[in-house]
Amino acid sequence: MKSVLVAALLAAASLPAPFAAAEDVPSCEEMVKQQSVALEAARQENTALAEKMRTMECTPVISRDELLQRNYRQLQELAANTRVQRQSMADFENFVRWMGGSLSGYAKYIEAGSVVAGFARVLPIPYAGQASVLTKFVSQGVLALNATSVSIAKYLDTSGKFVAKVDALDPAKGLTSTQLADAARFADAELLKEMLDVQTRLKTTAEISSSSLSFLETVNQYMGSSDEYWNKTKSFIMRKDVDKHEKSFLTSSLEGLRTRTGQFNNKLRIFEDAARKDVPLIKKTVAYDDLLQELEARGARH
Repeated sequence: MKSVLVAALLAAASLPAPFAAAEDVPSCEEMVKQQSVALEAARQENTALAEKMRTMECTPVISRDELLQRNYRQLQELAANTRVQRQSMADFENFVRWMGGSLSGYAKYIEAGSVVAGFARVLPIPYAGQASVLTKFVSQGVLALNATSVSIAKYLDTSGKFVAKVDALDPAKGLTSTQLADAARFADAELLKEMLDVQTRLKTTAEISSSSLSFLETVNQYMGSSDEYWNKTKSFIMRKDVDKHEKSFLTSSLEGLRTRTGQFNNKLRIFEDAARKDVPLIKKTVAYDDLLQELEARGARH
């Protein structure tokens, strides 16, 4: 009998504990108090987090000095590129002058060719926009070349001023936002405008030289295969024994024009690639300047 009772007691002990007694369950008031404490703790944590976020928003990711240094480096890179581009202007100007003189020398061929084209209809129109009157090609071309020379001079003047502004910056003496802003705004307002203008003018010069080359190559081919050209255009050339002399002159002129046009186009592509890279550099310097002004304005308010 005792053994049965002991076994029963051991079995009961191995079972899960019964639910807590009624007196161990928190009262409703205690539960409300615990919830209030938890809510207050959460509210305080949220307030602290909000304050931390506000502080982070008011604190710049990079300092003012770092912004100054970054903008200075951007301006230095832009000035270095500008120096290289300025060196290429001398070659461009030489070509423009040479092309202007050559174009005047080609005038008689273009005028004569416009007559032949009316009969044979095989000569190309040398210049877009001058389809109706081929003889206007020379005068319009000379005007365009003169405009290119003016644009080159303006670019050299403006780019020289920009380089001087950057050279005047001295980190050893301390960089100021005013100095950097002056250089950045000048690059955006003046340098960029003149750079894009001279690029457009140089492209026009390339079109003139390519059109002249195409026209004269066709003339050379045409008069090499037939005497029709000379028979119809001697009144324009107005020289005796014109065939041999003019053919030799035109052939040598073509060789020179072909060589120099190729060299010019190669240099122009290099300039255009550099200009394409300089545009975002200029915009970046302005962006840095905007950030500096905003940072300094925020600091003044606080």
